[in-house]
Order: sequence, then structure tokens, then C-alpha cells
Amino acid sequence: MGESVLVVGAGVIGSRVAGMLTERGNRVSVVSRGGSGPAEPLAVTRVAADAADAEAMARLAEGASVIYNCVNPPYHRWPADWPPIAASVLGAAERSGAVLVTLSNLYGYGPGGPGGYDEAHPMTEATPLAATGPKGRIRARVWQDALAAHQAGRVRVAEVRAADFVGPGAQSALGERIVRRVRQGKGVSVLGRADRPHTWSFTDDVARTLVAVGTDPRAWGRAWHVPSNEPLSQRQVIDDFARAAGVGHVRVSEIPSVALRGMGLAWPLMRELRETEYQFRDDFIMDSSAAQASFGLKPAPWEEIVAVTVGSASR
Repeated sequence: MGESVLVVGAGVIGSRVAGMLTERGNRVSVVSRGGSGPAEPLAVTRVAADAADAEAMARLAEGASVIYNCVNPPYHRWPADWPPIAASVLGAAERSGAVLVTLSNLYGYGPGGPGGYDEAHPMTEATPLAATGPKGRIRARVWQDALAAHQAGRVRVAEVRAADFVGPGAQSALGERIVRRVRQGKGVSVLGRADRPHTWSFTDDVARTLVAVGTDPRAWGRAWHVPSNEPLSQRQVIDDFARAAGVGHVRVSEIPSVALRGMGLAWPLMRELRETEYQFRDDFIMDSSAAQASFGLKPAPWEEIVAVTVGSASR
């Protein structure tokens, strides 16, 4: 029987990580507030617990070799929910001796220079965490607190940073909502500029990177970017989706900034998106060569990603 592993969070990524780990022979427990998790494989144990409950997390982490923090609190509650969750899971790793691998994103870097992060100046793991908005600052703080504990010798940690998700079940700018409309041949509206280059991370590539980082001592003590394909604009991705769906061209329109502000008055999600609008207004390119070189990981072929994403979306 393989080692015991704790996955905190039962969303798309947490569930996929759990499945990959059971395939490797690990004993996997998935923790979520409601006790949900992957229906398959049956070997996964699903547990109902609050990730912010430090005592519950410490108890569940006993005997675990790795803890994967794949939690994603409601978007508008990040500043309130992330600090107690991060502290609770970090404390559980310290008490149990487990390696802690946290799933994160690119918010902590902030907007970058004029025009964003272009081909000549992409985001790397060495890019300063210089976010100015509350969600970006909280993501930076989660990592900085974990890294400080690692450097003090109290725990072993790593962070995996993904670009915007693409893939089955992805909740992102080009996630399920957009894919469903494209499959129906309907026009779509996108944030920011439709034609600026943007990096996208496939959900399976995210999960594979988390698993690799959790099991390789060379990965600990730093952050890693998910191996991802060459950047594509939102319009290019939507065109690829449309071709795969066999619906021909679909209309792509841009949501004006003033409209986004107006929608935010009644729709909390849209209000929160104003902080990260720069990611779609400017170039937003991530370099993932470090993880590719260190772990031999390669992103899935883009054509396969498009096919499985379009094929899995509900109509």
C-alpha cells in the first residue's frame, strides 16, 4: 500500500490530483466542507471538514506524506477566507511533517510594466510579487508565510502557479460558460481585449505538476509554473473551440470597462473582476520552462486540449 496523502479541496483540480495519486498506489483522502469529491476512483476517501479548522486539519493530516492545498474560496471572499485556511493547512503540515504543496495563480505578480507581460518580458518564478489589489496581495502573502516557515526549517513547502484554466469543468474566463455558448454557435463576450496574447493552463497539466512537485525533493522551497502551451488570444482560443465544435465562426465581443463597472454594482463577481481586468487588457504571458526542464513535464498538445474541452462541455 502506498503512502497516505491529503488533498484539501474537491474541485476540478483537487479531484484530478486525487485520481492521479490513487493510480500511483497512494491512499488518498479528499477534504471539503460538504464531503464531496470524485465519485471515481472508489479508493478515494471523502471527508467533510472546514479547511480553516486548524484542529480538524491537524487531525486529518496525521500520517500524511504530502498535503495538497487545492482550496478555492468564493472569489469575493478571498481576503477574509484565505488567511485562516492557509494558516490552518500550513499548521497541519508543520505538526504532521507532511510536505505542503499549494495550488496558486499569477495574481501575486500584479500588472507588470506598460503593456503587461509580453514575449520579451514574461512572468517567471523570479518575477517580484508586486500585486497592488487585495486578491493579488493575499495570494502573495499565503506563499510568503509558507516560504518563511520553510526557510525556518519548520516545514517543507512548494507552490504551483497556474495561468487561467482551460479544460473540462474549468471555471475561468474561457471556461464552461463560454464553451457551452460556442458549441451552440452563439456569440460570446470576453473581458478586456480579445486579441492580446494570454497563457492558458490545462487542468490536467495543473494536476500533473502538483503531483510531481509533491513527490520530488528538488521542488521544495520554491514556486513553479505549470507547463503550458504557447500563448493565444481569447479570440484564437474561441475560434479553435468553434472549429472543434463544427459550428464555424462565432462572434466575439469585448465587455467595455465602463460596462464591467456597471455590472459590478449588482453582480459581486463582476465587481471583483475589475481588479484583474489588466490580465486580459494587456499581454499576459507566463514562462513555464523551469518546471519543464526540471521534471521533464510537457504541456498536453493544444489540439487535444481543445478536443477534450469542447467534447466534455454540456450543451
